[in-house]
Amino acid sequence: MSKSHNSKADFSLYGGAETFWEGKERSPRRTTVTTPTAQDDGNSYPGPPQDPNDFLWLMTEEPHRSRRTAIMKAHPEVTKLMGHEPLTKYIVVGVVSLQLLLAVALRHTPVFSSTFILCAYAIGGTANHNLFLAIHEITHNLAFPGVWPNKALAVFANLPIGIPYCAMFKRYHIEHHKFMGQDGIDTDLPTRLELLLLNNVLGKVFFATFQILFYALRPGFVRSQKLTTWHICNFLAQLAFDYLFIRAFGIKPLIYLLASSFFAGSLHPCAGHFIAEHYLWDGLEQETFSYYGPLNWLAYNVGYHNEHHDFPSVAWTRLPALRAMAPEFYDTLPSHPSWPMVIVNFIRDQEVGMFARAKRLAKNPSASKVVEHESGVDSDKSE
Repeated sequence: MSKSHNSKADFSLYGGAETFWEGKERSPRRTTVTTPTAQDDGNSYPGPPQDPNDFLWLMTEEPHRSRRTAIMKAHPEVTKLMGHEPLTKYIVVGVVSLQLLLAVALRHTPVFSSTFILCAYAIGGTANHNLFLAIHEITHNLAFPGVWPNKALAVFANLPIGIPYCAMFKRYHIEHHKFMGQDGIDTDLPTRLELLLLNNVLGKVFFATFQILFYALRPGFVRSQKLTTWHICNFLAQLAFDYLFIRAFGIKPLIYLLASSFFAGSLHPCAGHFIAEHYLWDGLEQETFSYYGPLNWLAYNVGYHNEHHDFPSVAWTRLPALRAMAPEFYDTLPSHPSWPMVIVNFIRDQEVGMFARAKRLAKNPSASKVVEHESGVDSDKSE
């Protein structure tokens, strides 16, 4: 599949960009298209490789608002898919119970034994990744119709993760939706320092291994939050749980939970979604990519990411129905065939790296004042 771009590129459009490819073969195309179009046949490259020295700066509006409007015009019945999903709370209870029981069961197992590490990676990493994404669903108020039951469930889902984060995640994530790609507001974006330090193979290995730390620490450096009662409740509940858990069962069960959280955001098959969702691939200026494979069963269908950003008030169980309802909008968009291979390709391909993100200048630097209206911050109709 690998082919030189030189045979079909009009270099007058790229200002002498032939020097970027001269004597080189491009990597095989990484994304696929369910329904090829004249603009994208699914095999050739829609555009040249991105300049690895800077992010892709765009002047256009983020694409989800306009596509949401077009879909609602073409398929007004989409509103029937919106609303909370009662199943979510039962899955959360089950996964939390599994993690706590396994943590207690391992209390006499040496931390550096193969049994402990394998359980923390294979079972714990998958379970805590599931809880990360449960909190993502709950952040959009999709487990209960009311706000406070969702917040209470988020605190409960947070317990096996070991560190308090659900309150901070909610505010940052809502900003990610409302101000996607805006530099200094959307903390999902890598910083200039990350670009300078990690824009090579070893840097990408480091980033992929410690993704969870970047997502935990970056927001505090880019855009700190003002503490609220909600943050304090999250902190106190988590710290009290950790203390009582250690008093009752010793330190090893908590180490298991923390190790599970680390593996969940490291070189884990499910963790490919962190890179798959918004990094740029194949010369495309497409800012959001979906994945429709089987790992969605473990991850609240977060792979349906274009669908989620278009309609954040459609719960995870109904995202496949959203795609099926509007195939003319979604099946023509390139998507990823594999989350694990996203990590591998991110590390080894020269065409993708820390630079492969689309950024915009912030339109509203004081956006923190309009971050969260509890009853409808992510309502599709309100936007």
